[in-house]
Amino acid sequence: MASVEFRHCRKAYPPRAGGTATEVLKGIDLTVADGEFLVLVGPSGCGKTTLLRLLAGLESLSGGDVLVAGRSVQHLSPAQRNVAMVFQSYALYPHLSVAENLAFGLRRSRPRRGLRRIQDGLAHCTAPWPRPLRVHSRREAAVQRRVQEVAAMLDLGTLLQRRPRELSGGQKQRVALGRAIAREPAVFLMDEPLSNLDAKLRGETRLAIARLQKTLGTTTLYVTHDQVEAMTMGHRIAVLHHGVLQQVGAPRQLYNQPVNLFVAQFIGHPPMNLLPARPTPTGLMLDGQVLPLSERLRAVLAQPSAPVATAGIRAEALRVGMQGEASQDQASIPGGLAATVADVEALGHEQLLGCRLAAGQRLVQVRAPADLPVRRGDNLAVTPDPDAWRLFDAQGRALSLG
Repeated sequence: MASVEFRHCRKAYPPRAGGTATEVLKGIDLTVADGEFLVLVGPSGCGKTTLLRLLAGLESLSGGDVLVAGRSVQHLSPAQRNVAMVFQSYALYPHLSVAENLAFGLRRSRPRRGLRRIQDGLAHCTAPWPRPLRVHSRREAAVQRRVQEVAAMLDLGTLLQRRPRELSGGQKQRVALGRAIAREPAVFLMDEPLSNLDAKLRGETRLAIARLQKTLGTTTLYVTHDQVEAMTMGHRIAVLHHGVLQQVGAPRQLYNQPVNLFVAQFIGHPPMNLLPARPTPTGLMLDGQVLPLSERLRAVLAQPSAPVATAGIRAEALRVGMQGEASQDQASIPGGLAATVADVEALGHEQLLGCRLAAGQRLVQVRAPADLPVRRGDNLAVTPDPDAWRLFDAQGRALSLG
């Protein structure tokens, strides 16, 4: 087991055809504790996979340093770093069986010389022969034991003699995980390992990976685009954007307390509703209507250094109530905002409503009970929780709520 530390890591690719250099990572400072499951999220091209490849030794740093267990690995080869990477494409050897794929890294984990190498090779080749004809090798026997242990752990015992072409997508993914687990590395690196699986299999494999990581206690860095994976698997989430680390924290912290507008819109489904706002002595002015705030938030607005430009609120913090046809032309209604239902997304256990506010014609997403009788075009009253607003300044930074 080992901690991982990125110290002001930069990565830039050289210019091509007279262009400028492409800077992918712009000074990343990030520490992953021993045994932690850290999820890296961000839009495509933000540098998530590059960060993993720098740790694995598949890319070289342009600046900074990477440490594993307190030791710099910048000048070590990938084989010497004691990390194992699971790729999105599985990267199994098609000509090897499942057992041979699982054992591949073990057989190359330590250098061998001369007769020992020949003996290990003969032991591997003669393993299917009758016992009296086999060549014995303690190393090869240890490899076989480890393969059996990993196969039992991942329910691969009946698939050991199959080739990758004979496996389903989920089985291939388990083999790729098993190959990484077999080596007992200090750090696991997983680059969108579930992206090629169907929804049901993805859910099952997600739970299996989380259980395995908890059982093994191995430090894990996991890259994903999937919000559910990020929120349910990681001890912490790190959000990247344009090669810059935006925020690191527990899933609920990022969801409830985003540090800027980018995190607020990137974390969570649906993203946080963002509305232009102006503070008043009694609350927030939204498109000509003053909405009440809790005492806690009014205290924040009372500070002279709190120039609010945007107010954000999650879909579940908006309560909806049906209104009569007479409310259709009203800009506002007591206790909330007049709105018209623009979209209805039935999710089984709830509904996700796209509501267009009468004042300002802005669209907000609202979570509503599954049994609420609502259709597109209906008039609603949308009432915000006065203590659930997240406030941002003109630069998009969240105001401290104390």
